[in-house]
This record gives sequence, structure tokens and C-alpha cells, in this order.
Amino acid sequence: MEELNDINHEPLNDPQKEGLREMLDLSFFTTKIDQFINESAKLLIGQKDLLELMLICVFSDGHILLEGVPGIAKTMGSKVLAKGLDTEFSRIQFTPDLMPSDILGTSLFNMKESRFDFKKGPIFSNIVLIDEINRAPAKTQSALFEVMEERQITFDGVKYPMSFPYLVVATQNPIEQEGTYRLPEAQLDRFLMKIVMTYPSERDEFSILKRFKNQVGKTDFSVIQSSLSVEDIQHIQSLLERIHVEDQILEYVVKLIHETRSHAKIYIGASPRASLGIMKASKVAAMMQGRDYVTPDDVKFVAPHILNHRILLTADAEIEGLDSFIIIDEILKSIEVPR
Repeated sequence: MEELNDINHEPLNDPQKEGLREMLDLSFFTTKIDQFINESAKLLIGQKDLLELMLICVFSDGHILLEGVPGIAKTMGSKVLAKGLDTEFSRIQFTPDLMPSDILGTSLFNMKESRFDFKKGPIFSNIVLIDEINRAPAKTQSALFEVMEERQITFDGVKYPMSFPYLVVATQNPIEQEGTYRLPEAQLDRFLMKIVMTYPSERDEFSILKRFKNQVGKTDFSVIQSSLSVEDIQHIQSLLERIHVEDQILEYVVKLIHETRSHAKIYIGASPRASLGIMKASKVAAMMQGRDYVTPDDVKFVAPHILNHRILLTADAEIEGLDSFIIIDEILKSIEVPR
């Protein structure tokens, strides 16, 4: 890390320098975000952080893994996200007997024209909800590798690209073991964030009961109006290119990632894909705060969700009862924050 220390930096967010730079108008973005959160709150109560993190993934073009015990609205959160975006949505229930062709599609013989035609599977959509992703075996899991990384599948030598936007939202239960399969590290690394959902507070649970006390039957998602079109997402992503990131912030991210690779309690650290993910997600987090520049607080907000599934703890750390969030918090506190 000596080469980073040799770089001559100007003060972070120097007011004089900021005065020379034209400030970016983020009113369109903030209006759209407020609309989305207000609409989503009609069904998803007390989950503002979850909604913001999912939107960060949407604008960062990254996939989402939702983890939590049954019944805390993992699937509902995914459906609310899809409803708030004016895009196509498909749902795949993963089971132990699911085959790759059930996801990707298959060739059917066209007797009229004496040829095989490719019939697309449910993976061809904009928002793809994969429920209980850890219930499918490795053979089926591997079918997702290409589409999650390259936004395309290859079938019989032909490439089929996905339409924009393309986002996989997967859920998994952390406590059930029977009938489940551990996700390969290579697949976990393809998720921008793993968002761990916890039980609601007493106040939020009271609000949930009050909101749904007269409901009979399934949840009516039609009460949510779409807030973000495909064109809106493209426009917001174009704004991201103009969000300012100081070299000190980049150095801060690099030090954070390298610390995961040298920490005594971590067996395998984060990859360069993680540092790129933190940089992109921090820019969206800054926009959500109405700023056109990234601060260390933006990095601290997104880093735990981007890193927690990318590091493997040592056996000693697990025996001590430590988890990835504890170690990440320890690392964040140990690194000097840019001034």
C-alpha cells in the first residue's frame, strides 16, 4: 500500500474546488425516489433501508440476495420492487428437482418447418425473482453464472441477450438445512449485495397488523403505482457518470478491501469486483442524500451489504461466535477516514 501513501492529495471536498465545479441537478432523481418509497410503503412497512438498498442495486446494475427467516417479507419486498418499476417481472421457485432447462429454456421441434426453435424460459425478463435459491442443486445453480455476469445466455452456440434493465432478486432462508445447497462462492460474488432482513420492531409490527387487519385473501399489489420507467433508470444511470469521487475516497475503498485480505479472522477476502461495487453503490447512496459527490459515510453505508457474503471467516472466528458483519464493522473502525 506504499504507492497509495505517496500520492499527493488535495483536501477532501475542498470548498474552493467545489465552487469551480458546476453542481449537478438531482431534483429528478430525488423526486422519483420519493415517489417510489411512498408507493412501496403502502405494503412494505418499516423497510425504508431495504427499499433504498434495493434501489441502489437497480441503479448500480447489480443483483440482490435477500436473506432472512420465513415470514419477514422477502418475497413481498421483491414483488414491491418489481411493481414500482415499470418493467417485466417473472418468478422462479427453486426446488431440488429443478433442471437448467426449466430456467433457461429449451429447443422444441417445429414439425411444420422441420427445425428446432428455442423456447425462452422464465429467466428472460427484467426483474427475475428466484425464491429459495439455495434449494436447487449445483447443476441448476451453474445455469445462472453466465446470465448474472454477462446478461445473456448461450444455448446451442447461439447467444440470447437480456433486455434492459436486468436484475436477479434471490431469497434464501439461513436456518433451514434439509433440502438446501450452499451457494458457490463464484455465484455469491455475482450478487452486488446480500441484504440480511431482521424482525420488525414492535412499532412496525403494530403498523403491519393495523394496515392488514381487514385484508382477506392474497395481497393486492395493484395499489402500488409504478414510479420508474426504463427510460428513467437509464437517465439516472447517466447521472451517475457525473457523480464526483475524490482520490481519497478511492484510496479509502482500496484500504478497506485490502484489509479484508490480510485480517487475521478472515480466510478469504473480497475481490476487485467488491471494490468496484462499493464505488458504484456509494455514488447512488450520495445521490440519495442529495449530493453529487461521495463521502466516507456513503462508503460505510453500502460496504457491509456488499462485503458480508464475499468474505469467509476462519474456523477460529466462527468458534468465537463472530460473523462477517462484526468483522466488517471492526475493519471500518480501524481504517482512518479521509478528511
